[in-house]
Amino acid sequence: MQLPLPPVGLERAAGILEAVILAALTALCLHLYRRYRKPYFAWFAAAWAMYVLRMWAILSFLTTARPEWLYWHQVFTGWTALALLWAALVFVRQPRWRNRYLLVALFPPVWSFIAIYRLDHFVWAALPAVLFLSFATLATGWVFFRHFDRVGGTGAGLLAGAFLLWGVHHLDYLILRAQGAWNPWGYYLDIFFELAVGTGILLLVLDDLRRGLSALEALSGDLQRAGREDQDVLAALLERPLALPAVNGTALYMRGEDGVQCVRGAGACAEWPAAPSPELAATLRQAMDSGRPQLGSSTARTGREHLFQAVLPVFRGTEASGALVLTGNARDPFAALDEGFMVTLGQQVGAGLANADLTRRLHSRTVELARLSSRMVEQHEEERRRLSRELHDETAQVFSAVKMELGVLREEVPGEAAARIDHALALVDTGIRGIRSVVHSLRPSLLDDLGLLPALRSLITEFTQRSGLAVTLDAPAAFAPLSKDAELALFRALQEALSNVARHAEAGSVAVSIRQDNVHLALTVQDDGGGLPAGITPATIERPGHMGITGMRERIAALGGTVTVEAPAGTGVRVLVTVPLPVADSTTTEQGSTA
Repeated sequence: MQLPLPPVGLERAAGILEAVILAALTALCLHLYRRYRKPYFAWFAAAWAMYVLRMWAILSFLTTARPEWLYWHQVFTGWTALALLWAALVFVRQPRWRNRYLLVALFPPVWSFIAIYRLDHFVWAALPAVLFLSFATLATGWVFFRHFDRVGGTGAGLLAGAFLLWGVHHLDYLILRAQGAWNPWGYYLDIFFELAVGTGILLLVLDDLRRGLSALEALSGDLQRAGREDQDVLAALLERPLALPAVNGTALYMRGEDGVQCVRGAGACAEWPAAPSPELAATLRQAMDSGRPQLGSSTARTGREHLFQAVLPVFRGTEASGALVLTGNARDPFAALDEGFMVTLGQQVGAGLANADLTRRLHSRTVELARLSSRMVEQHEEERRRLSRELHDETAQVFSAVKMELGVLREEVPGEAAARIDHALALVDTGIRGIRSVVHSLRPSLLDDLGLLPALRSLITEFTQRSGLAVTLDAPAAFAPLSKDAELALFRALQEALSNVARHAEAGSVAVSIRQDNVHLALTVQDDGGGLPAGITPATIERPGHMGITGMRERIAALGGTVTVEAPAGTGVRVLVTVPLPVADSTTTEQGSTA
Protein backbone atom coordinates (compact mmCIF):
# COMPACT_ATOMS: atom_id res chain seq x y z
CA MET A 1 0.00 0.00 0.00
CA GLN A 2 1.48 3.37 -1.08
CA LEU A 3 1.83 5.71 1.94
CA PRO A 4 1.93 9.44 1.19
CA LEU A 5 3.99 11.74 3.36
CA PRO A 6 1.50 13.29 5.81
CA PRO A 7 1.61 16.97 6.66
CA VAL A 8 3.65 18.04 9.65
CA GLY A 9 3.67 21.25 11.70
CA LEU A 10 0.79 21.48 14.17
CA GLU A 11 0.28 17.73 14.12
CA ARG A 12 3.90 17.13 15.09
CA ALA A 13 3.72 19.75 17.86
CA ALA A 14 0.55 18.18 19.21
CA GLY A 15 2.22 14.75 19.08
CA ILE A 16 5.23 16.01 21.02
CA LEU A 17 2.96 17.55 23.67
CA GLU A 18 1.06 14.27 24.00
CA ALA A 19 4.34 12.33 24.32
CA VAL A 20 5.51 14.63 27.13
CA ILE A 21 2.21 14.18 29.00
CA LEU A 22 2.40 10.41 28.54
CA ALA A 23 5.95 10.39 29.92
CA ALA A 24 4.68 12.29 32.97
CA LEU A 25 1.89 9.74 33.44
CA THR A 26 4.48 6.94 33.19
CA ALA A 27 6.57 8.58 35.90
CA LEU A 28 3.47 9.07 38.09
CA CYS A 29 2.47 5.40 37.90
CA LEU A 30 6.06 4.28 38.54
CA HIS A 31 6.08 6.47 41.65
CA LEU A 32 2.79 4.95 42.83
CA TYR A 33 4.21 1.48 42.25
CA ARG A 34 7.33 2.27 44.28
CA ARG A 35 5.16 3.75 47.03
CA TYR A 36 2.48 1.05 47.32
CA ARG A 37 4.04 -1.97 45.56
CA LYS A 38 0.76 -2.79 43.84
CA PRO A 39 1.19 -4.63 40.50
CA TYR A 40 -1.54 -2.72 38.68
CA PHE A 41 0.42 0.52 39.05
CA ALA A 42 3.31 -1.20 37.27
CA TRP A 43 0.95 -2.25 34.45
CA PHE A 44 -0.39 1.29 34.15
CA ALA A 45 3.20 2.53 33.90
CA ALA A 46 3.95 -0.08 31.22
CA ALA A 47 0.86 0.97 29.26
CA TRP A 48 1.83 4.64 29.31
CA ALA A 49 5.43 3.75 28.35
CA MET A 50 4.15 1.84 25.30
CA TYR A 51 1.97 4.83 24.49
CA VAL A 52 5.15 6.96 24.51
CA LEU A 53 6.72 4.50 22.04
CA ARG A 54 3.54 4.75 19.93
CA MET A 55 3.95 8.54 19.80
CA TRP A 56 7.64 8.14 18.92
CA ALA A 57 6.65 5.87 16.05
CA ILE A 58 3.97 8.21 14.69
CA LEU A 59 6.29 11.24 14.95
CA SER A 60 8.98 9.27 13.11
CA PHE A 61 6.44 8.34 10.45
CA LEU A 62 5.41 11.98 10.09
CA THR A 63 9.03 12.82 9.44
CA THR A 64 10.10 9.94 7.18
CA ALA A 65 6.87 8.35 5.86
CA ARG A 66 8.58 4.97 6.15
CA PRO A 67 6.02 2.15 6.53
CA GLU A 68 7.91 0.38 9.32
CA TRP A 69 7.22 3.32 11.64
CA LEU A 70 3.52 3.12 10.83
CA TYR A 71 3.69 -0.61 11.51
CA TRP A 72 5.16 -0.09 14.98
CA HIS A 73 2.70 2.69 15.61
CA GLN A 74 -0.17 0.25 15.00
CA VAL A 75 1.49 -2.47 17.11
CA PHE A 76 2.12 -0.20 20.12
CA THR A 77 -1.41 1.19 19.81
CA GLY A 78 -2.90 -2.29 20.22
CA TRP A 79 -0.51 -3.29 22.97
CA THR A 80 -1.23 -0.07 24.89
CA ALA A 81 -4.95 -0.82 24.84
CA LEU A 82 -4.31 -4.38 26.03
CA ALA A 83 -1.94 -3.18 28.79
CA LEU A 84 -4.58 -0.71 30.05
CA LEU A 85 -7.21 -3.46 30.00
CA TRP A 86 -4.92 -5.84 31.87
CA ALA A 87 -4.08 -3.14 34.45
CA ALA A 88 -7.81 -2.64 35.07
CA LEU A 89 -8.38 -6.39 35.43
CA VAL A 90 -5.46 -6.74 37.84
CA PHE A 91 -6.83 -3.84 39.88
CA VAL A 92 -10.38 -5.18 40.06
CA ARG A 93 -10.08 -8.96 39.74
CA GLN A 94 -6.41 -10.01 39.91
CA PRO A 95 -6.81 -12.71 37.23
CA ARG A 96 -4.32 -15.49 36.73
CA TRP A 97 -2.16 -15.37 33.64
CA ARG A 98 -3.03 -17.95 31.02
CA ASN A 99 -0.91 -18.73 27.98
CA ARG A 100 -3.86 -18.30 25.62
CA TYR A 101 -3.80 -14.61 26.37
CA LEU A 102 -0.71 -14.49 24.12
CA LEU A 103 -2.98 -15.11 21.15
CA VAL A 104 -4.75 -11.81 21.86
CA ALA A 105 -1.41 -10.06 22.25
CA LEU A 106 -0.30 -11.40 18.84
CA PHE A 107 -3.21 -9.75 17.03
CA PRO A 108 -1.69 -6.21 16.82
CA PRO A 109 1.66 -7.25 15.23
CA VAL A 110 0.08 -9.85 12.93
CA TRP A 111 -2.76 -7.72 11.65
CA SER A 112 -0.60 -4.60 11.38
CA PHE A 113 1.76 -6.52 9.11
CA ILE A 114 -1.15 -7.70 6.95
CA ALA A 115 -2.79 -4.27 6.86
CA ILE A 116 0.34 -2.30 5.95
CA TYR A 117 2.27 -4.72 3.74
CA ARG A 118 -0.42 -6.90 2.17
CA LEU A 119 -3.69 -4.95 1.81
CA ASP A 120 -4.31 -2.04 -0.53
CA HIS A 121 -7.86 -1.26 0.59
CA PHE A 122 -7.73 1.34 3.38
CA VAL A 123 -11.07 0.46 5.04
CA TRP A 124 -10.35 -3.27 5.19
CA ALA A 125 -6.88 -2.59 6.48
CA ALA A 126 -7.91 -0.16 9.20
CA LEU A 127 -11.33 -1.47 10.28
CA PRO A 128 -10.21 -4.60 12.26
CA ALA A 129 -7.48 -2.61 14.05
CA VAL A 130 -9.91 0.18 14.95
CA LEU A 131 -12.53 -2.28 16.19
CA PHE A 132 -9.89 -4.12 18.23
CA LEU A 133 -8.67 -0.87 19.80
CA SER A 134 -12.17 0.37 20.50
CA PHE A 135 -13.30 -2.96 21.95
CA ALA A 136 -10.27 -3.17 24.31
CA THR A 137 -10.84 0.41 25.49
CA LEU A 138 -14.58 -0.11 25.98
CA ALA A 139 -13.84 -3.32 27.90
CA THR A 140 -11.48 -1.37 30.17
CA GLY A 141 -14.25 1.16 30.82
CA TRP A 142 -16.72 -1.67 31.55
CA VAL A 143 -14.33 -3.25 34.07
CA PHE A 144 -14.06 0.04 35.95
CA PHE A 145 -17.81 0.57 35.68
CA ARG A 146 -18.43 -2.80 37.34
CA HIS A 147 -15.98 -1.85 40.08
CA PHE A 148 -17.74 1.51 40.49
CA ASP A 149 -21.08 -0.29 40.71
CA ARG A 150 -19.81 -2.51 43.54
CA VAL A 151 -17.55 -0.13 45.43
CA GLY A 152 -18.40 3.38 44.31
CA GLY A 153 -15.85 6.15 44.47
CA THR A 154 -15.01 9.15 42.34
CA GLY A 155 -11.89 7.59 40.84
CA ALA A 156 -13.61 4.43 39.56
CA GLY A 157 -16.47 6.49 38.14
CA LEU A 158 -14.11 8.87 36.33
CA LEU A 159 -12.06 6.00 34.89
CA ALA A 160 -15.20 4.19 33.71
CA GLY A 161 -16.53 7.30 31.98
CA ALA A 162 -13.16 8.25 30.46
CA PHE A 163 -12.45 4.82 28.96
CA LEU A 164 -16.00 4.35 27.66
CA LEU A 165 -15.94 7.72 25.90
CA TRP A 166 -12.39 7.11 24.68
CA GLY A 167 -13.48 3.78 23.21
CA VAL A 168 -16.28 5.52 21.30
CA HIS A 169 -13.84 8.20 20.20
CA HIS A 170 -11.59 5.54 18.60
CA LEU A 171 -14.39 4.69 16.17
CA ASP A 172 -14.14 8.07 14.47
CA TYR A 173 -10.73 7.19 13.03
CA LEU A 174 -12.09 5.83 9.76
CA ILE A 175 -14.45 8.78 9.30
CA LEU A 176 -12.47 11.76 10.50
CA ARG A 177 -8.89 11.30 11.67
CA ALA A 178 -7.73 9.17 8.75
CA GLN A 179 -8.99 11.89 6.43
CA GLY A 180 -7.09 14.62 8.31
CA ALA A 181 -10.26 16.29 9.65
CA TRP A 182 -9.16 15.99 13.28
CA ASN A 183 -5.58 17.28 12.89
CA PRO A 184 -4.43 18.37 15.41
CA TRP A 185 -7.65 18.25 17.46
CA GLY A 186 -7.65 14.49 17.58
CA TYR A 187 -4.36 14.65 19.51
CA TYR A 188 -5.82 17.16 21.95
CA LEU A 189 -8.87 14.99 22.53
CA ASP A 190 -6.60 12.02 23.23
CA ILE A 191 -4.63 14.21 25.67
CA PHE A 192 -7.92 15.08 27.40
CA PHE A 193 -8.75 11.39 27.88
CA GLU A 194 -5.21 10.59 29.03
CA LEU A 195 -5.33 13.35 31.64
CA ALA A 196 -8.78 12.12 32.74
CA VAL A 197 -7.40 8.60 33.18
CA GLY A 198 -4.38 9.90 35.12
CA THR A 199 -6.68 11.93 37.36
CA GLY A 200 -8.87 8.87 37.87
CA ILE A 201 -5.86 6.82 38.98
CA LEU A 202 -4.94 9.46 41.55
CA LEU A 203 -8.54 9.61 42.75
CA LEU A 204 -8.53 5.81 43.12
CA VAL A 205 -5.66 6.17 45.55
CA LEU A 206 -7.35 9.00 47.43
CA ASP A 207 -10.68 7.14 47.57
CA ASP A 208 -9.06 4.04 48.99
CA LEU A 209 -7.00 6.03 51.48
CA ARG A 210 -10.14 7.83 52.61
CA ARG A 211 -12.07 4.58 52.98
CA GLY A 212 -9.24 2.95 54.88
CA LEU A 213 -8.75 5.89 57.24
CA SER A 214 -12.50 6.15 57.82
CA ALA A 215 -12.68 2.45 58.60
CA LEU A 216 -9.70 2.73 60.94
CA GLU A 217 -11.21 5.73 62.73
CA ALA A 218 -14.65 4.12 63.03
CA LEU A 219 -13.14 0.85 64.22
CA SER A 220 -11.08 2.68 66.82
CA GLY A 221 -14.22 4.41 68.10
CA ASP A 222 -16.15 1.12 68.18
CA LEU A 223 -13.42 -0.61 70.14
CA GLN A 224 -13.18 2.23 72.66
CA ARG A 225 -16.95 2.38 73.14
CA ALA A 226 -17.14 -1.38 73.40
CA GLY A 227 -14.57 -1.30 76.18
CA ARG A 228 -16.39 1.46 78.08
CA GLU A 229 -19.97 0.36 77.58
CA ASP A 230 -19.42 -3.37 78.09
CA GLN A 231 -20.58 -4.11 74.57
CA ASP A 232 -19.46 -7.13 72.57
CA VAL A 233 -16.12 -5.98 71.21
CA LEU A 234 -15.99 -8.85 68.71
CA ALA A 235 -19.33 -7.79 67.27
CA ALA A 236 -18.06 -4.22 66.84
CA LEU A 237 -14.82 -5.49 65.32
CA LEU A 238 -16.49 -7.77 62.78
CA GLU A 239 -19.52 -5.65 61.86
CA ARG A 240 -17.71 -2.36 61.20
CA PRO A 241 -15.82 -3.56 58.04
CA LEU A 242 -19.14 -4.77 56.59
CA ALA A 243 -20.03 -1.10 56.04
CA LEU A 244 -17.13 -0.81 53.57
CA PRO A 245 -18.13 -1.06 49.88
CA ALA A 246 -17.90 -4.58 48.44
CA VAL A 247 -17.01 -6.19 51.80
CA ASN A 248 -19.58 -8.87 52.56
CA GLY A 249 -17.94 -10.98 55.27
CA THR A 250 -15.46 -10.86 58.13
CA ALA A 251 -13.98 -13.56 60.36
CA LEU A 252 -11.50 -13.52 63.22
CA TYR A 253 -9.04 -16.40 63.63
CA MET A 254 -6.89 -16.82 66.74
CA ARG A 255 -4.15 -19.22 67.67
CA GLY A 256 -5.06 -21.72 70.37
CA GLU A 257 -4.21 -25.13 71.75
CA ASP A 258 -5.98 -26.76 68.80
CA GLY A 259 -4.24 -24.58 66.22
CA VAL A 260 -5.75 -21.65 64.37
CA GLN A 261 -9.51 -21.56 64.98
CA CYS A 262 -12.29 -19.21 63.89
CA VAL A 263 -13.49 -17.25 66.91
CA ARG A 264 -16.47 -15.68 65.18
CA GLY A 265 -17.64 -14.60 61.74
CA ALA A 266 -20.09 -12.04 60.41
CA GLY A 267 -21.90 -11.52 57.11
CA ALA A 268 -20.91 -14.07 54.48
CA CYS A 269 -18.47 -15.61 56.99
CA ALA A 270 -21.04 -16.07 59.77
CA GLU A 271 -21.42 -19.80 59.09
CA TRP A 272 -17.75 -20.57 58.48
CA PRO A 273 -16.60 -23.64 60.45
CA ALA A 274 -14.15 -23.28 63.31
CA ALA A 275 -11.41 -25.13 61.42
CA PRO A 276 -10.25 -23.25 58.30
CA SER A 277 -9.87 -24.95 54.94
CA PRO A 278 -6.34 -26.10 54.06
CA GLU A 279 -5.89 -23.19 51.59
CA LEU A 280 -7.09 -20.61 54.11
CA ALA A 281 -5.09 -22.21 56.91
CA ALA A 282 -1.92 -21.84 54.85
CA THR A 283 -2.72 -18.18 54.14
CA LEU A 284 -3.46 -17.54 57.83
CA ARG A 285 -0.18 -19.10 58.91
CA GLN A 286 1.71 -17.11 56.30
CA ALA A 287 0.12 -13.85 57.47
CA MET A 288 0.78 -14.57 61.16
CA ASP A 289 4.29 -15.93 60.68
CA SER A 290 5.42 -13.12 58.39
CA GLY A 291 3.41 -10.34 60.07
CA ARG A 292 2.37 -9.11 56.62
CA PRO A 293 -1.13 -8.93 55.11
CA GLN A 294 -2.00 -11.48 52.46
CA LEU A 295 -4.33 -10.67 49.55
CA GLY A 296 -5.83 -13.20 47.20
CA SER A 297 -8.81 -15.28 46.17
CA SER A 298 -11.13 -17.17 48.48
CA THR A 299 -12.31 -20.72 47.93
CA ALA A 300 -15.86 -19.72 48.93
CA ARG A 301 -18.47 -18.55 46.48
CA THR A 302 -21.49 -16.32 46.87
CA GLY A 303 -23.89 -16.59 43.96
CA ARG A 304 -21.94 -16.04 40.76
CA GLU A 305 -19.39 -13.73 42.34
CA HIS A 306 -16.04 -15.20 43.27
CA LEU A 307 -15.02 -13.91 46.67
CA PHE A 308 -11.71 -12.19 47.27
CA GLN A 309 -10.13 -11.97 50.66
CA ALA A 310 -7.67 -9.87 52.62
CA VAL A 311 -5.99 -11.52 55.62
CA LEU A 312 -4.66 -8.99 58.11
CA PRO A 313 -2.41 -10.20 60.96
CA VAL A 314 -3.70 -9.23 64.42
CA PHE A 315 -0.93 -8.29 66.82
CA ARG A 316 -0.78 -8.46 70.59
CA GLY A 317 2.44 -6.79 71.50
CA THR A 318 5.03 -7.70 68.90
CA GLU A 319 3.61 -11.15 68.08
CA ALA A 320 0.83 -11.90 65.61
CA SER A 321 -1.64 -13.99 67.63
CA GLY A 322 -4.44 -14.08 65.07
CA ALA A 323 -5.72 -12.79 61.76
CA LEU A 324 -8.74 -10.84 60.55
CA VAL A 325 -10.19 -12.09 57.25
CA LEU A 326 -12.21 -9.72 55.04
CA THR A 327 -14.04 -11.15 52.04
CA GLY A 328 -15.87 -9.34 49.27
CA ASN A 329 -16.78 -9.26 45.61
CA ALA A 330 -14.10 -6.67 44.86
CA ARG A 331 -10.48 -7.72 44.77
CA ASP A 332 -9.19 -5.67 47.65
CA PRO A 333 -11.15 -3.56 50.16
CA PHE A 334 -8.00 -1.51 50.75
CA ALA A 335 -6.79 -1.50 47.16
CA ALA A 336 -4.28 1.34 47.28
CA LEU A 337 -3.21 1.13 50.91
CA ASP A 338 0.31 0.01 51.62
CA GLU A 339 1.34 -2.83 53.90
CA GLY A 340 2.38 -0.45 56.66
CA PHE A 341 -1.17 0.80 56.97
CA MET A 342 -2.62 -2.71 57.10
CA VAL A 343 -0.04 -3.78 59.67
CA THR A 344 -1.03 -0.77 61.76
CA LEU A 345 -4.68 -1.75 61.39
CA GLY A 346 -3.88 -5.24 62.66
CA GLN A 347 -1.94 -3.78 65.57
CA GLN A 348 -4.88 -1.58 66.51
CA VAL A 349 -7.28 -4.52 66.30
CA GLY A 350 -4.98 -6.54 68.56
CA ALA A 351 -4.65 -3.64 70.99
CA GLY A 352 -8.42 -3.25 71.01
CA LEU A 353 -8.89 -6.95 71.76
CA ALA A 354 -6.28 -6.79 74.53
CA ASN A 355 -7.94 -3.72 76.05
CA ALA A 356 -11.35 -5.36 75.82
CA ASP A 357 -9.97 -8.48 77.52
CA LEU A 358 -8.44 -6.29 80.24
CA THR A 359 -11.76 -4.47 80.63
CA ARG A 360 -13.63 -7.75 80.96
CA ARG A 361 -11.20 -9.00 83.58
CA LEU A 362 -11.39 -5.70 85.42
CA HIS A 363 -15.18 -5.84 85.32
CA SER A 364 -15.11 -9.41 86.59
CA ARG A 365 -12.76 -8.40 89.40
CA THR A 366 -15.00 -5.44 90.23
CA VAL A 367 -18.02 -7.73 90.42
CA GLU A 368 -16.09 -10.09 92.68
CA LEU A 369 -15.02 -7.20 94.92
CA ALA A 370 -18.60 -5.92 95.06
CA ARG A 371 -19.80 -9.41 95.96
CA LEU A 372 -17.09 -9.63 98.63
CA SER A 373 -18.02 -6.21 99.95
CA SER A 374 -21.68 -7.20 100.09
CA ARG A 375 -20.76 -10.39 101.90
CA MET A 376 -18.66 -8.42 104.39
CA VAL A 377 -21.59 -6.09 105.03
CA GLU A 378 -23.85 -9.10 105.58
CA GLN A 379 -21.32 -10.62 107.97
CA HIS A 380 -20.98 -7.27 109.72
CA GLU A 381 -24.74 -7.08 110.21
CA GLU A 382 -24.84 -10.68 111.37
CA GLU A 383 -22.12 -9.91 113.91
CA ARG A 384 -24.04 -6.85 115.11
CA ARG A 385 -27.16 -8.99 115.40
CA ARG A 386 -25.26 -11.60 117.39
CA LEU A 387 -23.72 -9.00 119.71
CA SER A 388 -27.11 -7.35 120.16
CA ARG A 389 -28.68 -10.67 121.08
CA GLU A 390 -25.87 -11.56 123.50
CA LEU A 391 -25.98 -8.18 125.18
CA HIS A 392 -29.77 -8.33 125.46
CA ASP A 393 -30.09 -11.97 126.49
CA GLU A 394 -26.97 -12.38 128.61
CA THR A 395 -25.29 -9.19 129.74
CA ALA A 396 -28.51 -7.27 130.34
CA GLN A 397 -29.97 -10.25 132.18
CA VAL A 398 -26.86 -10.43 134.38
CA PHE A 399 -27.23 -6.73 135.20
CA SER A 400 -30.90 -7.28 135.99
CA ALA A 401 -30.02 -10.17 138.30
CA VAL A 402 -27.35 -8.05 139.99
CA LYS A 403 -29.92 -5.30 140.48
CA MET A 404 -32.37 -7.74 142.05
CA GLU A 405 -29.71 -9.10 144.43
CA LEU A 406 -28.68 -5.59 145.38
CA GLY A 407 -32.33 -4.73 146.04
CA VAL A 408 -32.70 -7.68 148.40
CA LEU A 409 -29.45 -6.79 150.09
CA ARG A 410 -30.62 -3.20 150.43
CA GLU A 411 -33.46 -4.29 152.69
CA GLU A 412 -31.11 -6.06 155.10
CA VAL A 413 -28.26 -3.56 155.67
CA PRO A 414 -28.12 -0.51 157.92
CA GLY A 415 -28.53 3.03 156.66
CA GLU A 416 -24.90 3.90 155.89
CA ALA A 417 -24.37 0.74 153.80
CA ALA A 418 -27.81 1.20 152.20
CA ALA A 419 -26.68 4.52 150.72
CA ARG A 420 -23.77 2.82 149.08
CA ILE A 421 -26.01 0.09 147.74
CA ASP A 422 -28.35 2.74 146.37
CA HIS A 423 -25.37 4.22 144.52
CA ALA A 424 -24.52 0.77 143.15
CA LEU A 425 -28.13 0.33 142.02
CA ALA A 426 -27.94 3.67 140.19
CA LEU A 427 -24.75 2.52 138.43
CA VAL A 428 -26.46 -0.73 137.43
CA ASP A 429 -29.40 1.23 136.01
CA THR A 430 -26.95 3.37 134.04
CA GLY A 431 -25.26 0.24 132.73
CA ILE A 432 -28.59 -1.29 131.74
CA ARG A 433 -29.59 1.88 129.88
CA GLY A 434 -26.22 1.91 128.15
CA ILE A 435 -26.61 -1.71 127.13
CA ARG A 436 -30.10 -1.03 125.82
CA SER A 437 -28.77 1.93 123.83
CA VAL A 438 -26.00 -0.17 122.37
CA VAL A 439 -28.43 -2.97 121.59
CA HIS A 440 -30.73 -0.51 119.85
CA SER A 441 -27.83 0.88 117.83
CA LEU A 442 -26.61 -2.55 116.86
CA ARG A 443 -30.00 -3.84 115.77
CA PRO A 444 -33.08 -1.70 116.31
CA SER A 445 -35.89 -3.96 117.44
CA LEU A 446 -38.50 -1.61 115.95
CA LEU A 447 -37.12 -2.37 112.50
CA ASP A 448 -37.90 -6.05 112.97
CA ASP A 449 -41.11 -5.59 114.94
CA LEU A 450 -42.91 -2.64 113.29
CA GLY A 451 -41.09 -1.92 110.02
CA LEU A 452 -38.98 0.80 108.43
CA LEU A 453 -40.98 3.97 108.96
CA PRO A 454 -41.49 3.60 112.73
CA ALA A 455 -37.81 2.72 113.09
CA LEU A 456 -36.80 5.86 111.20
CA ARG A 457 -39.12 8.00 113.34
CA SER A 458 -37.64 6.46 116.49
CA LEU A 459 -34.11 7.10 115.22
CA ILE A 460 -34.94 10.74 114.49
CA THR A 461 -36.55 11.20 117.90
CA GLU A 462 -33.54 9.77 119.74
CA PHE A 463 -31.13 11.83 117.61
CA THR A 464 -33.11 15.01 118.37
CA GLN A 465 -33.02 14.33 122.10
CA ARG A 466 -29.33 13.47 122.05
CA SER A 467 -28.05 16.25 119.75
CA GLY A 468 -30.50 19.04 120.37
CA LEU A 469 -30.91 19.63 116.60
CA ALA A 470 -34.35 20.19 115.08
CA VAL A 471 -35.06 17.31 112.72
CA THR A 472 -38.16 17.10 110.54
CA LEU A 473 -39.41 14.06 108.66
CA ASP A 474 -41.53 14.34 105.52
CA ALA A 475 -42.66 10.86 104.49
CA PRO A 476 -45.79 9.23 103.11
CA ALA A 477 -47.92 7.22 105.50
CA ALA A 478 -47.45 4.17 103.29
CA PHE A 479 -45.18 3.12 100.47
CA ALA A 480 -44.20 0.04 98.55
CA PRO A 481 -42.80 -2.86 100.58
CA LEU A 482 -39.04 -3.31 100.67
CA SER A 483 -36.82 -6.27 101.37
CA LYS A 484 -35.28 -6.66 104.82
CA ASP A 485 -31.87 -5.81 103.37
CA ALA A 486 -33.19 -2.62 101.77
CA GLU A 487 -34.92 -1.54 105.01
CA LEU A 488 -31.73 -2.13 106.99
CA ALA A 489 -29.60 -0.28 104.39
CA LEU A 490 -31.90 2.77 104.47
CA PHE A 491 -31.93 2.74 108.27
CA ARG A 492 -28.13 2.62 108.39
CA ALA A 493 -27.91 5.34 105.74
CA LEU A 494 -30.04 7.72 107.79
CA GLN A 495 -28.13 6.76 110.92
CA GLU A 496 -24.80 7.55 109.26
CA ALA A 497 -26.07 10.78 107.65
CA LEU A 498 -27.41 12.12 110.98
CA SER A 499 -24.18 11.10 112.72
CA ASN A 500 -22.16 13.06 110.14
CA VAL A 501 -24.40 16.11 110.65
CA ALA A 502 -23.82 15.98 114.40
CA ARG A 503 -20.05 15.60 114.05
CA HIS A 504 -19.21 17.90 111.15
CA ALA A 505 -22.04 20.10 109.89
CA GLU A 506 -22.42 22.70 112.67
CA ALA A 507 -26.05 22.84 111.59
CA GLY A 508 -29.15 24.02 113.42
CA SER A 509 -31.71 21.84 111.70
CA VAL A 510 -32.00 18.81 109.47
CA ALA A 511 -34.73 17.98 106.95
CA VAL A 512 -35.36 14.31 106.16
CA SER A 513 -37.70 13.37 103.34
CA ILE A 514 -38.79 10.13 101.70
CA ARG A 515 -40.22 10.02 98.19
CA GLN A 516 -41.08 7.19 95.83
CA ASP A 517 -42.07 6.72 92.21
CA ASN A 518 -42.81 3.60 90.23
CA VAL A 519 -39.25 2.30 90.31
CA HIS A 520 -37.30 3.97 93.14
CA LEU A 521 -37.55 5.05 96.74
CA ALA A 522 -35.44 8.08 97.62
CA LEU A 523 -34.23 9.17 101.07
CA THR A 524 -32.92 12.76 101.31
CA VAL A 525 -31.06 14.26 104.27
CA GLN A 526 -30.48 18.05 104.03
CA ASP A 527 -28.79 20.11 106.73
CA ASP A 528 -28.41 23.90 106.98
CA GLY A 529 -24.78 23.85 108.03
CA GLY A 530 -21.74 25.44 106.45
CA GLY A 531 -21.18 22.73 103.88
CA LEU A 532 -18.11 20.60 103.39
CA PRO A 533 -14.77 21.58 104.96
CA ALA A 534 -12.26 23.50 102.88
CA GLY A 535 -10.46 21.31 100.39
CA ILE A 536 -13.12 18.60 100.52
CA THR A 537 -15.53 18.08 97.62
CA PRO A 538 -18.30 15.52 97.10
CA ALA A 539 -15.92 13.67 94.76
CA THR A 540 -13.19 13.43 97.44
CA ILE A 541 -15.36 12.97 100.52
CA GLU A 542 -14.41 9.30 100.81
CA ARG A 543 -11.11 9.98 102.55
CA PRO A 544 -8.90 7.40 104.28
CA GLY A 545 -10.11 7.01 107.84
CA HIS A 546 -13.62 8.27 106.98
CA MET A 547 -15.48 5.11 106.03
CA GLY A 548 -19.03 6.26 106.73
CA ILE A 549 -19.95 7.34 103.21
CA THR A 550 -17.97 4.43 101.77
CA GLY A 551 -19.89 1.91 103.87
CA MET A 552 -23.15 3.62 102.96
CA ARG A 553 -22.33 3.39 99.24
CA GLU A 554 -21.38 -0.26 99.53
CA ARG A 555 -24.62 -1.16 101.31
CA ILE A 556 -26.79 0.70 98.81
CA ALA A 557 -24.78 -0.42 95.76
CA ALA A 558 -25.30 -4.05 96.79
CA LEU A 559 -29.03 -3.39 96.36
CA GLY A 560 -28.58 -1.69 92.96
CA GLY A 561 -29.07 1.80 94.39
CA THR A 562 -26.99 4.96 94.50
CA VAL A 563 -25.68 7.46 97.06
CA THR A 564 -25.15 11.06 95.96
CA VAL A 565 -23.51 13.76 98.09
CA GLU A 566 -24.11 17.37 97.07
CA ALA A 567 -22.85 20.57 98.64
CA PRO A 568 -24.39 23.62 96.93
CA ALA A 569 -22.77 26.86 98.04
CA GLY A 570 -24.41 28.24 101.18
CA THR A 571 -27.04 25.49 101.55
CA GLY A 572 -25.28 22.86 103.64
CA VAL A 573 -24.86 19.25 102.53
CA ARG A 574 -27.48 17.08 100.87
CA VAL A 575 -27.25 13.30 100.91
CA LEU A 576 -29.56 11.51 98.46
CA VAL A 577 -30.01 7.75 98.75
CA THR A 578 -32.06 5.82 96.18
CA VAL A 579 -32.92 2.13 96.14
CA PRO A 580 -34.90 0.28 93.48
CA LEU A 581 -38.37 -0.91 94.39
CA PRO A 582 -39.24 -4.57 93.90
CA VAL A 583 -41.55 -5.58 91.08
CA ALA A 584 -45.02 -4.29 91.86
CA ASP A 585 -47.36 -6.85 93.37
CA SER A 586 -51.13 -6.93 93.21
CA THR A 587 -51.37 -5.77 96.80
CA THR A 588 -49.80 -2.85 98.62
CA THR A 589 -48.35 -3.31 102.07
CA GLU A 590 -48.64 -0.55 104.62
CA GLN A 591 -45.19 0.51 105.81
CA GLY A 592 -45.89 2.11 109.13
CA SER A 593 -48.10 4.61 110.86
CA THR A 594 -47.84 8.18 111.99
CA ALA A 595 -45.47 8.85 114.86
